[in-house]
Amino acid sequence: MSEQLSGSKPDERAPVIEARGLRRVYGEGATAYEAVRGIDLDVTEGEVFALLGTNGAGKTSTFDLLEGLASPTAGEVAVFGLDPVRDRRQIRPRVGTMLQSGGLPAELTVTETLEMWRGTCSNPTTVEDVLERVRLTDRADVRVAALSGGEQRRVDLACALLGQPKLLFLDEPTTGLDPESRRGTWQLLADLKSAGVTMVLTTHYLDEAEALADRVAIMHRGEIVVCGTLREIVDSQPARITFDHPGLALPPLRGAEVDAGARVTISTHDLQGHLSELLGWADDLRLQLSGLEARAASLESVFLRIAEGDRTSATTAVPMGATA
Repeated sequence: MSEQLSGSKPDERAPVIEARGLRRVYGEGATAYEAVRGIDLDVTEGEVFALLGTNGAGKTSTFDLLEGLASPTAGEVAVFGLDPVRDRRQIRPRVGTMLQSGGLPAELTVTETLEMWRGTCSNPTTVEDVLERVRLTDRADVRVAALSGGEQRRVDLACALLGQPKLLFLDEPTTGLDPESRRGTWQLLADLKSAGVTMVLTTHYLDEAEALADRVAIMHRGEIVVCGTLREIVDSQPARITFDHPGLALPPLRGAEVDAGARVTISTHDLQGHLSELLGWADDLRLQLSGLEARAASLESVFLRIAEGDRTSATTAVPMGATA
């Protein structure tokens, strides 16, 4: 089941993607594998929606269903109110797709590649325009095979932008890019968002999701475990205080969970209050807390808990109200 955090239900903007009970099963009988297990999600107009998860979580299979590259085993999906498989011809002119691997012809130049791709678009912009956007103008006459991996990814992005899409699917858009190119791509995507383009992206870079996404969903074993804005997701998880056990009975910290092993771990939703209590107790006893660390929750900490399979602790304090 897909779970949304309180307050994270999409606003009144028009829905671009709606999925209910979406399932994708490969194979039959005893060898069947369920890659997507009944997920629900909505993406609204102008939103950047990040779908995160470890390898094998079901992200690519979900993308295939949303893009109309495969039919769901069960459930329903609509893109611009249409069936992405049955109505693919109507939807395709409004959608741009950047796959994990573009498979571009190696012997063509960048310009030749984009001109070829441009011929498939209903309402294309110019090759010069997309080359400037992805910062490849100076590589226009270079064969694709001679480009670096990061440059090839930028050609993939240029192809996705040629048709002036209203909806972009971006599968690992900055893999292989150097830090400067990543930042440039982030700015390009931010500009597209400002122009009203809706985007759905997958990424293994959590800082990328933090920088770009309005909402984040984290998949694990075919399910969306948690979905909401970054702030909602982080605020729903406890902060942690850790230090070496001082060998004395610890003070009561109401509302906190304390694991008093050799290395004490305190999980709390009141980091400032409980840390103040702890430090006051230590000061009264003239006690030095060795190895003291205090860390607020982060997208990374939530992601790692889910990836490690600790679904219960990862979704504690996630209200079960509206579904995505």
